[in-house]
Amino acid sequence: MAGLWDRFMLLFKAKASKALDRAEDPNETLDYSYEKQLQLLQNVKRGVADVVTAKKRLELQTTQLEQSLVKLETQARQAVAAGREDLARMALERKATAQAQLQGLDQQVQDLQAQQEKLVANEKQLAARIESFRTQKEVIKAQYSAAEASVRITEAATGIGDQMADTGLAIQRAKDKTEQMQARASAIDELVASGDLEDMMAPGDQLDRELTKISSEAEVDSELARIKAEVGAGEPKKELEQ
Repeated sequence: MAGLWDRFMLLFKAKASKALDRAEDPNETLDYSYEKQLQLLQNVKRGVADVVTAKKRLELQTTQLEQSLVKLETQARQAVAAGREDLARMALERKATAQAQLQGLDQQVQDLQAQQEKLVANEKQLAARIESFRTQKEVIKAQYSAAEASVRITEAATGIGDQMADTGLAIQRAKDKTEQMQARASAIDELVASGDLEDMMAPGDQLDRELTKISSEAEVDSELARIKAEVGAGEPKKELEQ
């Protein structure tokens, strides 16, 4: 049972593959691949834009922290001048925290910058590959169209194409049918001429027609004899004189 099922699946896959091969259009396949690559390139560009946006946001936070450092430094100096060491210490503590945040932001900005440069390089390579594929795609499509046209013309000229084959079969069938009809008509004429085939439109059968013919000939002979007798007796002459 398993072997029969395996054979069935193999046959099904072979039929499906053959059907798909007939239905596949290289032009459509190439265009679809090109569209998918363009979508991929668009996604890469979108990724570059997202990285740049994130980097700009971090740079803005960096600028704000740098301004905060300057402000805290000023506040600490003012507090020391006013004899408020506690306020000065608080300002310096905030400054230290801001400096630590600033260092982290700088590292994140550097990482995003490296990621941006890498994505931009990948985008350029991908764009170049897609452009090369587009040129190759158009060349292949032109070659396929030319080959397809050549095959159709050759098939039409040699009569091996499906349409021409159907036309040839139709012509052959018409010739065979015509010859068969001509042979039948000739056979019927020959049978009618030889008397082997009765005329169905004539009244009675063959026996009736023969008997009728004999009876008719007998009547003719009888009439002829009567006329001869009358002529010999001179009756027609008397009738003319009267």
